[in-house]
Amino acid sequence: MTAPGLPMEVTAEGLPTRVRIHEVGARDGLQNEQTVVPTEIKAEFIRRLADAGLPTVEATSFVHPKWVPQLADAEQLFPQLDGIDPHRLPVLVPNERGLDRALALGARRIAVFGSATESFAKANLNRTVDEALAMFAPVIERAKDAEVQVRGYLSMCFGDPWEGPVPVAQTVRVCRALLDLGCDELSLGDTIGVATPGHVQTLLASLNEAGVATSRIGVHFHDTYGQALANTFAALQHGVTTVDASAGGLGGCPYAKSATGNLATEDLVWMLHGLGIETGVDLDRLAATSVWMADVLGRPSPSRTLRALSHKE
Repeated sequence: MTAPGLPMEVTAEGLPTRVRIHEVGARDGLQNEQTVVPTEIKAEFIRRLADAGLPTVEATSFVHPKWVPQLADAEQLFPQLDGIDPHRLPVLVPNERGLDRALALGARRIAVFGSATESFAKANLNRTVDEALAMFAPVIERAKDAEVQVRGYLSMCFGDPWEGPVPVAQTVRVCRALLDLGCDELSLGDTIGVATPGHVQTLLASLNEAGVATSRIGVHFHDTYGQALANTFAALQHGVTTVDASAGGLGGCPYAKSATGNLATEDLVWMLHGLGIETGVDLDRLAATSVWMADVLGRPSPSRTLRALSHKE
């Protein structure tokens, strides 16, 4: 339990007054688990996260079960979330077949997943960057025709395990292309966790110069080198108000052996609340949910805030 009055609220100039946390633990987190979590447990996890006040909880992915067996139960899971506004439950779709499956179940928010680098596009999608964009075009067009909101994930925005540093202009080009296809929002992915605050602010400024409004940008940091919160703060200073995070720090990156996974939602909420930034999230309920999921998975969470709160109990 959080001690009364902690974290102490001390505001800083130039930061947003409210941030929307895009919770990815149930999708991006669980898809990296070695074992398959039962559908009923996934549904309970998502319900608990929603009840903790997280406005957006990414539910699942409609990829072919052969590629992501941990999420092969998308058709069984989504109906079990009845009662939660589907606008709060984005799902990942890789292609038109995935879109068909998602729309048939009533999904109202989808995401496509692209890459800023050729190497990762080839490894992840078996396509070039431009071929992947061409594949997304009909998906996004059909989703928009169905009045479904579309998010564009872009991985390897800051560094690539094969190519090394990614030129800012290269990332900007693909971001601009995704928006031109019709994406409503971008999520800039630091997939292997190599970003630093100056790099973050330079990329955001370059996107603005290319006509991309900050209001359409979200950030998705991994904490491989302990930079996720610092990078998030840099993004907040630039005006970003959408931050991806994963309950308990679930998730990881198979391309960085030392990766500790996504930015933990608890760590993010602790920082935001300390800055006096509203999130709508009940930290105690969120922490209890992550402790429960850690018990289900049989291992401790890497979230430092969660460990501190659990130790107090």
